[in-house]
Amino acid sequence: MVIYLPELSKASLEFPPVSQALTEPDGLLAMGGDLSPERLLKAYQSGIFPWFSPGDPLLWWSPSQRAIFKPGVLKPNRTLRKLLHHSSFQISINKAFALVIKACSAPRPSQQGTWIVPDIQQAYIALHQQGHAHSIEVWSDGELVGGCYGVMVGQLFCGESMFNTLPNTAKIALAALQQHLSSFATGYIDCQMMNPFLQQLGAEPLARRTYLTLLANHKTLFCPADSWRKQDIQLEL
Repeated sequence: MVIYLPELSKASLEFPPVSQALTEPDGLLAMGGDLSPERLLKAYQSGIFPWFSPGDPLLWWSPSQRAIFKPGVLKPNRTLRKLLHHSSFQISINKAFALVIKACSAPRPSQQGTWIVPDIQQAYIALHQQGHAHSIEVWSDGELVGGCYGVMVGQLFCGESMFNTLPNTAKIALAALQQHLSSFATGYIDCQMMNPFLQQLGAEPLARRTYLTLLANHKTLFCPADSWRKQDIQLEL
């Protein structure tokens, strides 16, 4: 099957309307352009994100459904509370963004490669340095064992990836993320594409049109300047 895609110009930050995204593969919208902070921010503000495999051109997506955590969903369950009671995990914000994205780039057992290639890592590190991308870290005895990262668009957190090297530490990171968001924002988390892990944790599918309304209502909301200062936090049980 031959797919014809609009090719983005590096001279312009404009994207095609998301209504033009393909149905097969679901959400594929355009190719090309670059990973500059300005283009990435424009993409997220438009309901679009980059996703491509090594060797592929730069591809941009806006799927027909998004995986969304509504406020208050990611509270530690009994198993997680028991784990936290009997462990010495520490949780931090923005203390090791580069380490988190590097850990997220490690291929999963079911994958042959990773889409978080060095160019992607550098692009999001640049967003982090500008104050737009943020990370949650989970530590055990000084070792990074879990975490997640994403981009803040107004008061909507657009999650990108997560990892764990010890069981359940990605769940801890997500619960800590929503708890932190709820202290200064609405608490919504966009996780892009649904998968069984997210669904098990309580993520719900949201149609593109509904998601774009949610995004429009959040992207202009004020986010306090010190919301993402480097700090340690405690997960409330």
